[in-house]
Amino acid sequence: MSNSKRITLQQAAEVIKNGSSLTFSGFTIWRRPFALIYELIRQHRRGLHLIEVNGGPQSEFLIGAGCVDIWESCWVGHELYGKYGANLSRKVGNKEIIVEDYSHAEMMFRFAAAAQGAAYAVTQTSLGTDIHNPEYDMLGKAGLRDGKRIAKHKYIFTEDPFYDAGAQVLIPAVKVDVAVLCVQQVGEEGTVRVNGQYYSDPEAARTAGITIVIAEEIVPEEYLRRNADQNTIPSFEVDYILECPFGAHPTGMFGRYDVDGAFLKDFYGRTRTQEGFDDFAREWIHGQDHTSYLEKLGWPRMLKMKANSAMNFSPREKKGGK
Repeated sequence: MSNSKRITLQQAAEVIKNGSSLTFSGFTIWRRPFALIYELIRQHRRGLHLIEVNGGPQSEFLIGAGCVDIWESCWVGHELYGKYGANLSRKVGNKEIIVEDYSHAEMMFRFAAAAQGAAYAVTQTSLGTDIHNPEYDMLGKAGLRDGKRIAKHKYIFTEDPFYDAGAQVLIPAVKVDVAVLCVQQVGEEGTVRVNGQYYSDPEAARTAGITIVIAEEIVPEEYLRRNADQNTIPSFEVDYILECPFGAHPTGMFGRYDVDGAFLKDFYGRTRTQEGFDDFAREWIHGQDHTSYLEKLGWPRMLKMKANSAMNFSPREKKGGK
């Protein structure tokens, strides 16, 4: 077995330097790399630039901890468990963070362009909306559009030169230093297999300069090659791997464990003030590692969320209803 790509959780956090641009796997409350998010907070990372197809609890934790200077996306929240990002809202109100707003589709197109090696994407998405109001070019207003790490323009309008289809919008491909993916399985050489929806994970991996994969388990590459059509990301697109069971908690991991809704509701309710966030962080993040975090949660709680392998969700957790 090759160990050339294996690193520890602490080493993975050290790969992400102050001022790095970051993106993540998953979607809203699914497959977010929380074990590494917590470690970045413990290591007091600063000046991060989050570039996300969509935000979620991982954004809220990093923003509340003061790790983020720029957040570039379309939405942030916790779905059913606190629908908007209270920490981001507070930081925006205090002028402690820059928010660059694109539509959801535009963010996906920007990642797709970067994954293809293109400099920009062309779309008609969001034409006629305030998304394209120059007053809301916040990175431009801050004087940060250097044409190197951040595009010279937020967007450019043009006319279709091929079919006379009217106005088009050119939007810049993203530039991401590090992508952190949280998945069910990774091979010992870096091949990724995502069960269930893989969202924009392939684009994130191809876009980033460095890709780190946190997996529930590291498995032999030979096993993944038996059904290669089920694999999601090839090994050559992955730089570092680590095995970290329950690494997505409190978000869910399809087929392994459900979302910990009670944890997210508690976080949302307690962190609407900075004092509340700091208190929550002292309780759940600082002064411990991933193992002691799981011990604090307790196995009864974790087993209650554990998915049934036939149904891919926990039958012990009530679903739906009012």
